[in-house]
Parts: sequence; structure tokens; C-alpha cells
Amino acid sequence: MAPTTFTSSELVQRTIQRRGIQAVIWGMPAVNYDLMYQAMTQAGGSFNQIVYWSRLPDWKNQTLTPNPDSIYLMPFINTKDVGPVVLEIPPADDGLINGSIMDCWQTPLEDVGPAGVDKGKGGKYLILPPHYKQRVPDGYITLPSENYLGYALLRSILESGGEVDIAKAVAYGKRIKLYALSKAANPSATVFVDAINTVFDSTIPYDLRFFHSLDHIVQAEPWLERDKAMIDQLKSIGIEKGKPFNPDAAAQELLKESAHEARAWLDVRYESFFSAPYYQRSQWAVPASQEVIEGLESFFATPDSYPIDGRGALYSVAFFCAKHLGTGQFYLMTIKDREGRPFDGASSYRLTVPSNAPVRQYWSATVYDRATHALIRNLPWSSRSSQTPGIRRKIDGSVDIYLGPKAPSSKESNWIPTSAGGKFEVLFRFYGPEKALFDKTWRLPDIEQTAAATTGKAA
Repeated sequence: MAPTTFTSSELVQRTIQRRGIQAVIWGMPAVNYDLMYQAMTQAGGSFNQIVYWSRLPDWKNQTLTPNPDSIYLMPFINTKDVGPVVLEIPPADDGLINGSIMDCWQTPLEDVGPAGVDKGKGGKYLILPPHYKQRVPDGYITLPSENYLGYALLRSILESGGEVDIAKAVAYGKRIKLYALSKAANPSATVFVDAINTVFDSTIPYDLRFFHSLDHIVQAEPWLERDKAMIDQLKSIGIEKGKPFNPDAAAQELLKESAHEARAWLDVRYESFFSAPYYQRSQWAVPASQEVIEGLESFFATPDSYPIDGRGALYSVAFFCAKHLGTGQFYLMTIKDREGRPFDGASSYRLTVPSNAPVRQYWSATVYDRATHALIRNLPWSSRSSQTPGIRRKIDGSVDIYLGPKAPSSKESNWIPTSAGGKFEVLFRFYGPEKALFDKTWRLPDIEQTAAATTGKAA
């Protein structure tokens, strides 16, 4: 059989399309970051300021799988022009912060708060720019970074879901400070940008916009040693440091096709996470491979491991990674019911959370749009937690959570609405996780369907 031959033009086209797919997979965490920063600027913010939500967020927070049961504060950091930047975390007295500081590739530099380096005493975290050689003053927790850009995901943890405690958590969170080390003797007041009424959309666009975001990162950041193999790969699709990204019409169409195919591949990889269930014969899984978790925690220090496929899949559905997963928080996710059927927004389901959930702080269950991995738009709420006001517990302390397009009679306080026109997924969070979660003596049951899709009623 004679080998297939291609013209030079066909080879160029095939190369652009294949390398475009690889660029999407490899660049996902940085593009995810850039999209969040773009959303911050649309809310009126800028670098070295903190975007936050002044009450529990609703569907307008269109980041990937956000937590609507926590007060979020997100400093966006740029050390390129101002030099080292200080992030001050207050001591855990009238509240506590749970979170991590990351570079623009969303690789964690360190955790903060009681589960972090400061152990709840508060601390001044100093983020250094690449190749910083000057002496660092005493009294700082030093975090060298290979990137100029970065951010932190900080959660001001609630004592309850009541309005008074929400306001208290907001006030505590606004004790966080962010300023340049050069201004440490007399820092300006930290700028907080409230995004509560903004559609803060950082969902992944699988089209030409993805490549424009990737170009932003390439232009702004030094090449990491581990990623230099991508330099020529990106040149072949028109992304090159110091040059404008301006693909012609034909290349644009090829890159759009690349983005569509990459999306399909990443979805396959995402679904593969569930082939390794957390419990035996369960639909719940940790939404990342162990290789990815270990790589992110160690800056990919293992010589023969660089799981960019798994990393791309993770950051196509989420943002944030803890330096020490399981210390401050832990996650289980599911995309199917007990019988192995994908969740359908027109059907009704029940999740029974057993008593004595292994958490020091709280647990929550959140529903997301399966297509975008963001909160389902235009719903009144998207989650229920152990802190939800009025949530009803059974005599044994367990809690039934209902999911579906209609609330069961007299059970609205325990209901998470879904959209009848789409599919969904569920993320269960454990804040302050305890031993029984990890030795699996406490087990989260699978979600069971309680009614057919045509009825919209709970059994």
C-alpha cells in the first residue's frame, strides 16, 4: 500500500490543527487564569487589587465550579513592575481564611490560614518575581515564583449561613492586605473590587478567544524550563513572544476546529477521572488524577512525569489547587446517579448525607452545568450546605438533599434546583476534613433518581 502523500499546503494545515489541539491542552491552566483576570478588569479591577463577593455569590459568578457557600476574595498579583508583593493574612480570631496562593499556571506556591504556613496566626506572605536576588527583610513568609503573574483564592469561612455571619465573614475577609514590599513602611489602602452584581464570566471559550488568551500569557511571562518544547509548537500556530498574534482567515478556521476537538478530548479525560472511584462501587471520585495532584503540589518535580493531559482536563472544569490537598479542604465529584446514568436536569434525585459528616467547618453540595462547568444560569440558588439556614435534618442527624427542576412538597430548604433543558454534575466539598473521610469509615452515598424525567416530581 502506497504511503499517503500531502502537498506542502496540506501539511501546514494539518500541523496547525494538531498543534492547536496541543496548545489548548497544555495552555488550559494559564488561559483559565487569564480569563478570570479579564473578568476582574470588566468588574473594574486591576492587578495588585482584590476582587471579592460581598455576599454569597449566585449564578453570576461564572468561574469554573465555584463555591456559592463561601465568601471569596481573589487577589490578582503582578510583580513585574512593582517588585515583590505582600499578601497579609489576618490571624484566625473573628474568622478564618482557607485558601492558597498560586502562580498564573495555577500551581500552588503555598496554603494560607489555619491549614497553611501561618497555622492561623496570620502572616505576611511575600511573593517574589522570577530570579529575585535581593535580601528579603525578616518577618515574611517568602514565596519565590517563576512567574510575574499570579493570584490567590481565599475563602472567608462562615460560622453559619445567616445574614449576620455572612456580613461578619465579609468584614473579616476585608482585613486582608495587598501591597508592594517597596511600600511596606506606609502601604496604601488595599483596593477591594466587589463583583457581586457582575456576570463574572471566565468559562472556557473553545474558539479563537482561547488562543488570544494564551498569547497574553506568552507575551507577559518568561518561558519555564519545563515548557520550552512548546516554543516552536506555538510559533507554528502564530503565537510567538514579541510578535502580534494575527492569524489569517484560513488559520483562524483551523484553530477553531482545533479548539473544538481539544474540548472533546478534554471531556473524555475528565470522564476518565471517574473510572477510579473514591469508594468501591461508587460514582464519587476525586476530580483529578493522583499524578496531577502530586505534580501540582511539587512543581512537577518528578523527573519522568509531566501530566499535561490530566492538568488540562482538571483546569477545564475548575480553578485553584491547594498545596496540601486534604488539609483545609477536600472534594468529591460525580456525573452519574447510583445506576450509572448521567444526570438529567429534567429528572429528580436525592442525596442522603449521613450524620457525623467528617468536617470541622462545613460540607456543601453544589450543582453545575455539565456543558460549561459553571453554575447553571438564572437559578435562585445552586447549592445546599450544613450551614444553609433552615435546612432540615432527620432524627438520626442525616440530611436529604433534593435535586431537580421542582422542589418536593415542603422540602424547599433542602432542594437544589436544576434546569430541565440540560445535564448537570455535582461537587461535594468538605471544609476542615477529618480522618473518617480519608480512612473511608464515613461514606457518601451515591445520588439516586427519584422520579422520571417527564414528571419533574420527587417520589
